[in-house]
Amino acid sequence: MAKTVIVIGGGISGLCCAWWMKKRGLNVTVLEKASSAGGTMKTQREEGWLIETGPNSALETTPLFGELFNELGITDKRRYANEAATRRYIVKNGTLHPLPAGPGSFITSKLWSGSAKLRLLKEPFIGRAVKEESIAEFVRRRLGDEFLDYAIDPFVAGVYAGDPAQLSVQSAFPKLYALEKNHGGLIRGAIASRKERKQRKEVAKDRARLFSFADGMETLPAAIATGLGDALRTNTAVEHIVPMRAGKYPVYTISMRSEGEKSTMQADAIVLAAPARATASMIRSIDPEMAKTLESINYPPLAEVFLGFKSEQVARKLDGFGFLVPKVEQRKILGSIWASTLFANRAPDGCVAFTSFVGGSRNPELVALDDAQLSALVVDELNSLVGIQGSPVLTKVNRWEHAIPQYNIGYHTVLSAIDRFEQNFHGAYICCNYRGGIAVGDCLMSAKKVADRVVSQVHNLSTDAFL
Repeated sequence: MAKTVIVIGGGISGLCCAWWMKKRGLNVTVLEKASSAGGTMKTQREEGWLIETGPNSALETTPLFGELFNELGITDKRRYANEAATRRYIVKNGTLHPLPAGPGSFITSKLWSGSAKLRLLKEPFIGRAVKEESIAEFVRRRLGDEFLDYAIDPFVAGVYAGDPAQLSVQSAFPKLYALEKNHGGLIRGAIASRKERKQRKEVAKDRARLFSFADGMETLPAAIATGLGDALRTNTAVEHIVPMRAGKYPVYTISMRSEGEKSTMQADAIVLAAPARATASMIRSIDPEMAKTLESINYPPLAEVFLGFKSEQVARKLDGFGFLVPKVEQRKILGSIWASTLFANRAPDGCVAFTSFVGGSRNPELVALDDAQLSALVVDELNSLVGIQGSPVLTKVNRWEHAIPQYNIGYHTVLSAIDRFEQNFHGAYICCNYRGGIAVGDCLMSAKKVADRVVSQVHNLSTDAFL
């Protein structure tokens, strides 16, 4: 029996979930409010420049990437990052210092004092936490203040645009938390987890290869959209979701608006893959408490400032991924990616490209600056750190009023509420980056799990109907 599933939201999570369900024979429809699918994973091109407005790249942490690319026929379009991408810098006292790549460079690194390095010898003998901790509390307890300031804090800013004093280590970095919970410490846990990852066929993020595509990250959602064909409906805003029949055999009615026209659809299962606030508005009438919980998720604003320069305008050699800025340095940017170093064809010949980030939880007010002010701010910071002369030859500013969901202290209550919602509304599933992780690889793994759950439910419905 053909069963109908509606996916609401055409970001990478919703698209991947829909793709895998369609391959398993389900009748899938994706409803996307915007004019094109992909969410923030968009690529702009202008006179030889390639500008990513969302993820600039992804880490190949799961074999699902390769499987998906083969199914979509885009494996030959994948491009791995330049070897220089393994070299990453942290700002300290106004100077870029490379992150150590091994024991030798760690010993000689100027990022941490000798006493901070010796402090690591205590780590295996520190006990487990007795309460939920922020990532700052966790790292300070196990590794000390200097490693928090010049390793974890800038990393958190680069990944979440977040504040380590607010993010929950248990929810935002569950694998790090599990090292202590399951093995008693980070060093012992790191050794043990290598075997576990090998069994799951996963790769640690510090060893995974960085990749994009010849024509940018938008290649991935565009390929899925093409594969879905008429199953993808853009310019379609969902207004309400109503379960018409509860229990083991649910039927959901989805009310939507497209090009000014109202209509409804029915489905045996629904996958909610839109951002938290959008999902809250859809389910408010059937679960106001869950809607309130979703609206409580913090999404700080973020601005991406893409600047292009002639190569001779930059004094420093751009020989790495880029740099991150610790909060203690009191600068106005979170970090900068040297996009033209990472991948070919990101800038015209004789030019270089910087993708810098402003705002987040650290300085949310700066996102309100106009484009000219943001550009001038970033140029000043880059001039101080890498030596810039003159004005950029290209400037592009992209803003997100609600950028990245923050898995802050107490976030386990949000995750528990999501679980209860799915239990109360059988056949409704939540699949988005505010559950299961924010990285592209995390979104793929979450989407595959949800797709498998939906297929299992629909199979059970079909089997019961047959019997």
